[in-house]
Amino acid sequence: MKHIPILVLLMCFQLGISQKNPTNLSLQEAINYALQNNRQALNAERDIEAAKKQKWETTASGLPQLSAAIDYQNFLRQQVQVIPAEFLGGAPGEFQEVVFGTKQSVNAFATLNQKVFDGSYIVGLQSAKVFLEISKNAKVQTDLEVRNAVINAYGNVLLTEESIAILKRNIQVLEKNLYETTKIYENGLGEQESVEQLQITLSGVKSNLNNTERLKTLAYQMLNINLGLDVYNPLVLTDNLETLAEQNRSLALLDIENNPESTIEYLIAENDTKAKSLMVKLEKSKALPTLNAFLNGGYSAFEDEFTFFDNDQEWFGSSLFGVSLNIPIFSSGMRSASTQRAEINLEKSLTELEQTEQRIKLEIASAKSDYQFAIEDYENKKENLKLAERIENKNQTKFFEGIGSSFELRQAQTQLYTAQQELLQAMLDVINTKATLETVTNTPINN
Repeated sequence: MKHIPILVLLMCFQLGISQKNPTNLSLQEAINYALQNNRQALNAERDIEAAKKQKWETTASGLPQLSAAIDYQNFLRQQVQVIPAEFLGGAPGEFQEVVFGTKQSVNAFATLNQKVFDGSYIVGLQSAKVFLEISKNAKVQTDLEVRNAVINAYGNVLLTEESIAILKRNIQVLEKNLYETTKIYENGLGEQESVEQLQITLSGVKSNLNNTERLKTLAYQMLNINLGLDVYNPLVLTDNLETLAEQNRSLALLDIENNPESTIEYLIAENDTKAKSLMVKLEKSKALPTLNAFLNGGYSAFEDEFTFFDNDQEWFGSSLFGVSLNIPIFSSGMRSASTQRAEINLEKSLTELEQTEQRIKLEIASAKSDYQFAIEDYENKKENLKLAERIENKNQTKFFEGIGSSFELRQAQTQLYTAQQELLQAMLDVINTKATLETVTNTPINN
């Protein structure tokens, strides 16, 4: 009974680990988890928070600023001045050495500053808003890229898993064929070449299996990285390649309007144009006057000894109010050149925006074409596999009946194995090209 609490703690600990690092994931669950835990997605979210803080930082720079300062001075050796000696009753023409002020002093002042007018501050507020918008759009783009990467990585894992299963089944069939052919040869009813042909085929399939198993390990590690998990985290994928391929066959996606302005890539390029436009405003605002006001107040004390904390210490108060008007008059063409440079950069940004629009149109058209081809190719590869299976079965029957050659059987088997891999790749292409189309058009649809 004493061990029960320990067991409960261990169970809770294991539960906590499983909640933190999932082991069983469907594709949609993997996408959802990655959007919350992928390292790039996390940093994109932090960029938004940083942009919000920067926006407030810019806003606060135009609000009242209060600062305080305390100065303590102790002359290790006071400066000596000379004045005419006759001021102190001495002879005319002579000078008397005197020391002004006390050896020690303390000054404590508080200053309140307030911008009254500053054109660059107004532009700064607008820029901070645009910067926040840029960060939010960058987060959307990152999420789309993460989603696409997870779909590709998840599909690659399924591809290797399916390939391994097919290769193992092929090996079982080949080993059975090899055993039967060897027995026929040993009984003097077959040729040695038939045994050797099957041995060559079996060796090649086993080699492919070993390589695919290594690729499977790498595929799982890549998926873990995209999910934001440790590279060696164990995973079990609950979807299968054929089901996902069927679910992702959606011809309705081909009817999506080719509207670049709704894509995140266009919005980011548009944000850049807005930023360049604000830079023009900023350079122009530098020609405007700036007006600042301040209010200052404080106390000072002077002594030859350090008695500033004594109750009878005498303090002298003072206060000051003032305004400062700065009027730019002549800069030898510097401000004009800066403004013209900003305008040139704006023109470049507008041209790049137009170029981005045209490029996105091409990307959408290309993605649609690739997706449509992937669907058609998937249907074609399914039919090819059926034909390859029939051909292989016929050649296997003919071979064991003694009316077919081992070369013809090996050729049919090779054709079958190729058709199997091509179908798996076609399934993956359907999934990946759909994800690419959704990423380009900014229209991700949950499966």
